[in-house]
Parts: sequence; structure tokens; C-alpha cells
Amino acid sequence: MDLNLKGRVAFITGGGQGVGRRIALQLAEEGCAVAVNDFFAERADAVVAEIRAAGGQGHAAPADITDKARIDAAIAGAVAALGPIDILVNNAGVTVERRSKGGMAPLFLETDADDWQKILALNVNGMLHCCHAVLPGMKERRWGKIVNIMSEAGRGGEARLAVYSGAKAAMLGFAKAIAQEHGRDCINVNTVALGAVSHEGIKAGPLSPEATPENNELLGRMLGAYPIAKGLKRLSRPEDVAPMVCLLASDRAAYITGQSIGISGGFYML
Repeated sequence: MDLNLKGRVAFITGGGQGVGRRIALQLAEEGCAVAVNDFFAERADAVVAEIRAAGGQGHAAPADITDKARIDAAIAGAVAALGPIDILVNNAGVTVERRSKGGMAPLFLETDADDWQKILALNVNGMLHCCHAVLPGMKERRWGKIVNIMSEAGRGGEARLAVYSGAKAAMLGFAKAIAQEHGRDCINVNTVALGAVSHEGIKAGPLSPEATPENNELLGRMLGAYPIAKGLKRLSRPEDVAPMVCLLASDRAAYITGQSIGISGGFYML
């Protein structure tokens, strides 16, 4: 299916590895010019190098999205290099830090305000900063696609991830509100909800690409929480996510807005 994305400009936060990297590469394959944002400049540069090596057009836009002035400057630089932003994918995020000795995350009452602010700043404030920067141009051109990458914890809630669940739920509520505010401007705003994702940025444990149910007991137990994983014998991967994001970023999904689509193997079913 031709998504007719050639010539569009996309800005991907947290695009230096994992889900963000795969989204950036696939949007480039679809013909988009892609600005890759990441906190770590070397990661953004590496993905841009991949895009260019495949014949695409890419631009590195490293910045801390929790700092509005810095992300405003990064987006302005991307516009100068590639053109106005047509597609924004709010992918950057952070979850709860595990206890220093490993194991389960702490309960809410075992955390403090500093812990909360780290999660809220990246998952919520970073999204707000990026949307605030790109929406005026989308409104003026009467075309825009915003896709928020959230977690199933935001749709169903998850013990020991209370603040994270709340932050991801905020991404969904915000997307619905902006979809209502800017539908008249032909701007589509949707969310994609993920469960556990195995990717190249995770070097050890059940989410590492090398883990299998045979060599990792915890992974074997985790698969039981995802109905389709029981058959596929694996967790989700970035390549499971990127095609849906590309679809939502295209006019093939022109009549889809304010929606949350789960790509989590049935972990949470509406």
C-alpha cells in the first residue's frame, strides 16, 4: 500500500534507538524527510547515517525535550534543514527506575517528588513542548499528523507504575483534546499503546533481543500476559509498531483521530 508520504517532513522524539529508531527508518523508507531527536547526539547521528545510507533524507536534532527552549531550537533547526514539520511522533519516554538491587519497581508511597518529576517531565512536558512548537505550522497549512507513543499502563493502570501510568494516561487525554480542537484544521492526533517491547537498546534481561523462553525464565513467564505472544513465542518488537505509526501519519488514516490503538499482543483489550 502506497501511503503517499513522499515529501512529508517528520520529527521523531527519542528516535535514537528502539521503537523510535524503527519509526524513523520506516518513515524515511516511505519517502519522508526525517528529523531524528534524541537526548544523546551520537544516537541521533547514527540513525540519520542509516537513513542517508539507504538513500533517504535525514537530519539530527539532538535536544532534551524537557527543556522548552532547547527543543524549540531543535525543531527550528529541523525546519530550516528539511522544511515545515508535517508529522510529529512523540516517542521519547521514561519509566520508573527499578530498585538499586533490581527486582520490582517501588510502590507509589516508596517514591518521592523527585522521582515523579523525572517521569512527568519527559513523558508529559516533553510532549507538550513539541506539540506547542509544531501545531501553529500544521494549522496554517491545514495538514498535520501527531502520534503519541504511550503505554498500556496508561490505558489500564499498573501497580508499581502509578506515576508512569498517570503520565501515559495524560498523553491519551491530551491527544483526544487536541484532536477535538484541531479537527477543523485537518490535523489528526492519535496514540499507540505498547506493552513490553524487545529492542536493540536493551542489552540484558527478558527484553533483550537475544532472550528466548528457553534461555530466560522471566521472559517465559512474561509471554503469558500477552495472548498473541503465547503463539508467536516472543514479545513485541519495533517493527510491529512502526507500520501502524506510518499508517496513522498518512492520509490513508484521514478519518482516524482521537483514538488509542493497542499494539501489545492483547495485553489490554477494550
